Amino acid sequence: MLVSHFHYDLPEDLIAQHPPTVRGTSRMMTLDRRSGAFADHLFADLPSLLHPGDLLILNDSRVIPARLFATRAGLTTQHNSPAPTGHVEVLLTEHLPDPEGHNDWFALVKPAKKVQPGETLFFFSNEPGAPGPDSRTREEAPQLLTATVLAAGDHGERTLRFSPVADFHAILERIGHLPLPPYIHRDKQQPNTPEDRERYQTVYSKPLTQQSSSILDPLSPIPSPSGSAAAPTAGLHFTPEILSQLAANKIETAYLTLHVGLGTFQPIRVDRTEDIRLHAEPYTISPATAAAINAAVRERRRIIAVGTTSTRTLEHIARISQGAPGLDSRSRVQVEPHSGSTSLFLSPGLNEEFKLVSGLLTNFHLPQSTLLMLVSAFAGREATLRAYAHAVAARYRFFSYGDCMLIT
Repeated sequence: MLVSHFHYDLPEDLIAQHPPTVRGTSRMMTLDRRSGAFADHLFADLPSLLHPGDLLILNDSRVIPARLFATRAGLTTQHNSPAPTGHVEVLLTEHLPDPEGHNDWFALVKPAKKVQPGETLFFFSNEPGAPGPDSRTREEAPQLLTATVLAAGDHGERTLRFSPVADFHAILERIGHLPLPPYIHRDKQQPNTPEDRERYQTVYSKPLTQQSSSILDPLSPIPSPSGSAAAPTAGLHFTPEILSQLAANKIETAYLTLHVGLGTFQPIRVDRTEDIRLHAEPYTISPATAAAINAAVRERRRIIAVGTTSTRTLEHIARISQGAPGLDSRSRVQVEPHSGSTSLFLSPGLNEEFKLVSGLLTNFHLPQSTLLMLVSAFAGREATLRAYAHAVAARYRFFSYGDCMLIT
């Protein structure tokens, strides 16, 4: 199938530049994937639209201020003189577990051409509350982080090794910026606003200090407490009050952790969906969540995934957690608490059998994106594009800060 089969026309003024004034007041379309019928609602209607006994799965990963501005030290030449220096933007996309304890990260760097293996990057402090990248000289601003470029990829990817510091994430909070998507426009001197700091984060995101995997299978690859480089945006609509109403309506909630990484930022560079390969992203399934999923499967209750990240994680673990043969594919799933990584790509004509997920709450996604392909695999391509055409005509707000749809 061609990537172009997932195109739709979107007026630029429907791309939400800011969240709604009050969290939880977004609009929500419902789509019945069996009949293709859709209807207009508000997100606040969600508790009344779900069924008692439904299991809602949310991604509690926290977005870190992963967008940094650095000064190049330059490569050392054979005469021990530094090459010309310059300023670069660095987006941390994934922390790399290292048995020797090094603080290594995958990152996107731009401009990338001049930043090659062997070079050193310096990260300086900002004035308290100062908007945008620091503009002072090295002599005027304290240097807080240093990173060496270990390896280079083809499309701006770099592997960085940061020198040891007492509290790396505390420094990120001080000098970093939330990595808003490029379609959300901000002043270059103010990459984030106070509104972004609060609203580009779910109310249930897990603090990094709580991202412990010590209770999990010691043979599993344990993801480090790195956080996400983009928000699991379907969760941005939830408020404590709506979560309480869900519980009052006997709708169960459970949490998994998937750290959103490089795949969110890399454009599709192929023409056919069969040739798409996603970057792996680390996840964790806790004992409580594994037990909740197994109980829902055993009792034949619906599992509603909040967001495409939760969907990909659930469908990945369904494919690696098959139990006794002779049962239907859903009944065979037996989930154990564990950590791992997933690069599962869901699209019509490829992986379109959903083994665990019965419903999906998701925002509206970019044309010709892997996320739109996932939704199309779940609801059907034609039904999805008809619903999107209605969303455009009804002037829904699109993408990360936009409205959402519930597909069941």
